[in-house]
Amino acid sequence: MVEPTFRTLEILARMVVFATGTRISYSGEENIPARGGAVVAINHTSYIDFLPAALAVHRRHRRLRFMIKAEMQRVKVVNFLIKHTRTIPVDRGAGAGAYAAAVQRLHEGELVGVYPEATISRSFELKEFKTGAARMALEADVPIVPVIVWGAQRIWTKGQARQLRRTKVPIAVQVGAPLQPRDDIAQTDAALRESMTSLLHRVQQRFPHEPGASWVPRRLGGGAPTMAEAARLDAEEAAVRAADRTRRR
Repeated sequence: MVEPTFRTLEILARMVVFATGTRISYSGEENIPARGGAVVAINHTSYIDFLPAALAVHRRHRRLRFMIKAEMQRVKVVNFLIKHTRTIPVDRGAGAGAYAAAVQRLHEGELVGVYPEATISRSFELKEFKTGAARMALEADVPIVPVIVWGAQRIWTKGQARQLRRTKVPIAVQVGAPLQPRDDIAQTDAALRESMTSLLHRVQQRFPHEPGASWVPRRLGGGAPTMAEAARLDAEEAAVRAADRTRRR
C-alpha cells in the first residue's frame, strides 16, 4: 500500500531526527520479520518511544500499527492521522474492540506495536506487564518481537522538563529475536519479560550514562525515582485523575 499520509509521516520523522541532531543507533533490526504479522513489544520510558521504534521497522521496509489511547481522537490532527495510518484507538474502559481490531491486523500480516507496561515508567526500569501482547500473539498465532528504546527519556518523559531543541541526544534501539507464543498467556508473558529485561540491560551496559542524572535509573547510579517511588507517584496521579473524572460527572 502506498499510504500517502504514512509516507509523509516517515519523511517528517527523518527530518525531525536530522533537525534535532538526534543520533539513533539500531541493533538487531534483522529480527523484524520481512513479512507476516507480529506483535512488536516496546518498553515505555518516553512520550516519543514510538518514533525510534517505528523508524527501526521502516528500515526493514515495514510499517508499525500502533495502539493509542482513544482520548487522542479528541485532537483533530491526531484523529486524522489515526484514521489514515491504521492506528488502533484503545478505550481503556472498554478495550475489547481495540483488541479485536489488533488481532485482525495481525491476521492480515501487519506489525502491531504494543507497550506491555501500558504507561511510561518513571523509574526507567520495566514495570509490571499487562497481558495484551501475549494474548494477541497467542490468539493470532504470531511471534512477539521485543524492542528496547533507550535514551529517548532524555528528550521528553513524564515529570521532567522537555529537551526538544537540537541537543544531539543519542538513542539506542535494540531488537531482540522473535518469541513464539508458549502454551499459555502466563508463560508467554514471562518469556517476553525475560527477553526484554535482558535486552534492556545489554543496551544500558554500552550506553553513556551521567552519574546522578535524572534520566538514569537509580540502579545505575542515576537520580531517577526508584521503582517504589515511581509506583507511589503513579498512584497519586491516578487518584487525581479519578477525582477529576468524578467532578466532571
